Amino acid sequence: MTFSSKIVRKDFPIFERTIREGKRLVYLDSGATSQKPLSVIEAESNFYKFNNAAVHRGAHQLAEEATDAYEGAREIVAQFLGSPGGADEIIFTKSATESLNLLAYAMSNAPVGNRFALTSADRIVVTEMEHHANLIPWQQLSARSGAELAWFKVTPESRLDLSNINEVITANTKVVSVTHQSNVLGTINPLDAIVARAHEVGAVVILDACQSAPHMKIDVKELGVDFLAFSGHKALGPTGIGVLWGHMNLLDELPPFLFGGSMIETVTMTSATWAPVPQKFEAGVPNMAQAVGLGAALNYLTNLGMDNVHNHETVLAGYILERMLEIPDIRIVGPTDTHMRGATVSFTIKDIHPHDIGQYLDSQGVAVRTGHHCAWPLAKCMNVPATTRASLYVYNDEDDCDALVAAILGAQKYFGRF
Repeated sequence: MTFSSKIVRKDFPIFERTIREGKRLVYLDSGATSQKPLSVIEAESNFYKFNNAAVHRGAHQLAEEATDAYEGAREIVAQFLGSPGGADEIIFTKSATESLNLLAYAMSNAPVGNRFALTSADRIVVTEMEHHANLIPWQQLSARSGAELAWFKVTPESRLDLSNINEVITANTKVVSVTHQSNVLGTINPLDAIVARAHEVGAVVILDACQSAPHMKIDVKELGVDFLAFSGHKALGPTGIGVLWGHMNLLDELPPFLFGGSMIETVTMTSATWAPVPQKFEAGVPNMAQAVGLGAALNYLTNLGMDNVHNHETVLAGYILERMLEIPDIRIVGPTDTHMRGATVSFTIKDIHPHDIGQYLDSQGVAVRTGHHCAWPLAKCMNVPATTRASLYVYNDEDDCDALVAAILGAQKYFGRF
């Protein structure tokens, strides 16, 4: 079973509007944030209209309904990820950035003797293609703990260099945190060897799935990772909601990093004990309506079929790469084939700054992202000051790809290249 992106697009109210003097909106910036189907907008709105109350706190009917809706969303996320421990392994945060910071700060709080306590004798491993959200928290943890920060380099072919994996993931490595799919290159990283080596030395593996969970089937049991983070707003869901999944035995041992209401079991004036997971990590009143909206978004994707979503994007990636490689003076910053690759294409045009390309494309109704995409070290590695990035999703089709190519050719003429 497949789906039609033209039919899918009808579920998204934003595509009913026009931009820039009546032009059709060609939205190619889903890597930054996705558009929202009506079912998600209504789920969030209806929570406020009919069920709004603080979850886990009241004895009245609205509180019961709000709690049921919130916990129902947790169950949806658990099923979406194939969580072996069920919904209790799902922690709601405000973003994937917060999920990753949660882990880094919780490790800072780990007492001596806890498996997550780091010292100067330990090592943290990342990659050269990380988004800042999966780099800076580990930089800071390294600075606080004295642990060494090491990383896998990126090859000229935009792939991870795993040739020295045993020298990067050493016997003293405690944390390996990697992106599943690069938000710049589109590269999908091979996890089997990384996970196997990390577990061989007793390290935990953390996966930044922001660019993969919305686009392909994710089963944490098959991936073999220990923790996984993704953001709702990139997966057709609302802003202000993120997910952290982890194995229950690890979450039990990990100390909290936010303290306050809802995350406690007992409190005296001098001490406190913590509620069980997941409440231990959800201090304060959570983003309830946003969680409900995320549940609706993941149901929408599940109904499309994540294999269908991935196949659709793979076909589009092949089409757009073929078209773009015909453009004179273009450089694709990332793999130029569809092997282990998502539908995110970053590029530069000779003698035209990416920001100028982006502004011209916008004038033609084509929305893309320009800049370093929160990945400065990767930009330096790829020897580019910035790129223009087109990122496709379920509502895009070949017409959108053609519109992008036509706009790039128009930009070259406008800036006097041809």
